[in-house]
Amino acid sequence: MGEIQAADRPGRGLKTIFIRQALLCLVLISSSGALIAGAKPGKAAIASAHYLATEAGHEILEQGGNAFDAAIAVSSTLAVVEPTSSGIGGGAFWLIHRASDGFQTMIDAREQAPAAAHKDMYLDEEGNVNRDLAVNGPLAGGIPGEIAGLEHLAKNYGRLSLATSLQPAIRIAREGFPVDEKYHAMMGWRIDTIKRWPAAAEVLLADGEKPPVGHIIKLPDLAWVLEQVAERGAEGFYSGPVAERLVKGVREAGGIWTMEDLAAYVVKERDPIRTMYGDYELVTAPPPSSGGVAIAEILNVLEPYPINDLAPVLRTHLIVEAMRRAYRDRAIYLGDPDFVEVPVEMLTSQYYADGLRASIRPDRATPSSMLAGNDQIQEGTDTTHFSIIDADGNMVAATLTVNLPFGSAFMPPGTGLLVNNEMDDFSAKEGEPNAFGLIGFQANEIKPFKRPLSSMSPTFMIGADKRAVIGTPGGGRIITMVLLGILDFIKGNEPESWVSLPRFHHQYVPDQISAESNTFSPEQVEGLRAMGHEVEVRDRPWGNMHGAMWNLETGEVTAGSDPRWPSGRAIVK
Repeated sequence: MGEIQAADRPGRGLKTIFIRQALLCLVLISSSGALIAGAKPGKAAIASAHYLATEAGHEILEQGGNAFDAAIAVSSTLAVVEPTSSGIGGGAFWLIHRASDGFQTMIDAREQAPAAAHKDMYLDEEGNVNRDLAVNGPLAGGIPGEIAGLEHLAKNYGRLSLATSLQPAIRIAREGFPVDEKYHAMMGWRIDTIKRWPAAAEVLLADGEKPPVGHIIKLPDLAWVLEQVAERGAEGFYSGPVAERLVKGVREAGGIWTMEDLAAYVVKERDPIRTMYGDYELVTAPPPSSGGVAIAEILNVLEPYPINDLAPVLRTHLIVEAMRRAYRDRAIYLGDPDFVEVPVEMLTSQYYADGLRASIRPDRATPSSMLAGNDQIQEGTDTTHFSIIDADGNMVAATLTVNLPFGSAFMPPGTGLLVNNEMDDFSAKEGEPNAFGLIGFQANEIKPFKRPLSSMSPTFMIGADKRAVIGTPGGGRIITMVLLGILDFIKGNEPESWVSLPRFHHQYVPDQISAESNTFSPEQVEGLRAMGHEVEVRDRPWGNMHGAMWNLETGEVTAGSDPRWPSGRAIVK
């Protein structure tokens, strides 16, 4: 196995960095050249978690909108038809690529802590985390950012008005939509909490119980809120009658939002994480997402290995060891960059990856307890993602969330929206796992106006021959799912393959590989266990990945929606 070790790959210092930078320049020159020559996809691809959202995006494109207008339509429609996963009571990251000049940025509309929030707000008298307060009800909610983000997209990047792009969502909220399999399944998990809040129970349940598949849900109050936004922009949400209903409902139920908190919310644009992997540039989410840093770190560790050509057990072992180290760093270093200094340059550097790789044995698992870090160590399953490439080559990778299914399950009366429970993505107590089992420390502690760390990882892969848009929901597993999709793209496969792949995951703590039931053969499980890995095979699948690709060499545009949930839809036209 010596041939795969870094010791046999000399010269990865300044020379390697120079070569990587030269490759990046060549990729960009080649890509720019193709655009200068007039290359455009000619068709548009949209892949999302719900067919009504995908159709809404194409509806807006057909009215003359671009990918960014379509992103508004898809986002707002998902907020109506997929309350399990996202909503205007939550937040989002939109990673965008503008074809005309190659400009790329991430629009950060992540929720932020209210002014009255503090690091001990979920601790009981014994200093233990009250998980019910942290995940259920209004105290669990950060100040929503999605509406501010939609307005920012429309004003700065779209062709159409915000009001135009919101029309499909408003129509569907008023006319209703059928309960799908995902809604039905997730409701089974959260129904008892939803029953605690009458406004949510009234519109999301059927006669007080879980609605059957096909049952029509209508959200007239949510349509009214969206109409206020269509008429007045983000001001129609963060001030005036909507804001008053939000604050009144939250505070009467025990929350701490104020009108000032809503008025203080600001969208931020952030420079994406960029690095090379082979012949492709990775463009992905920066902090307050941990996803981009972790993916870049893992890929840097893996790059010297012929990872897609190795035997399955060895391949899995090396990927898991890279995952383990990236999630350790996530717990220690990552947080809101406006509040803590995040060592992005260090974590995404080749030198750092060389050091991590040197600690990996090709024949033996490294126990997480043996890695440098905190020796006292003991982050929604539900979010949503969509991918868009329009006919001009503009691209959007968007991941939106309310955290757990149906968020906090609390709905302020008269609003039709569910408040997120993203406050649980902070570290409520050092080293204490959140709802996803993810841990954190001081870098991610609760502070007023701070944004909680996220795993959301909207991502582009850009090369001279192909461009890919990829992302997924899945809480702490988002990073590893996107990673596996990227490796499949590098292997030469199409979006339908990326989104369908069997999945495995390691997040440092707990020290185990978790895998979907069809990921490993019994012999592969035994092989991993013989190397010292604990392997847990799970009956339930996870994730809901949606991807799109433009092949510049053939001109073909393709897209794929995760088959795990049949309501998803990928449409190219």
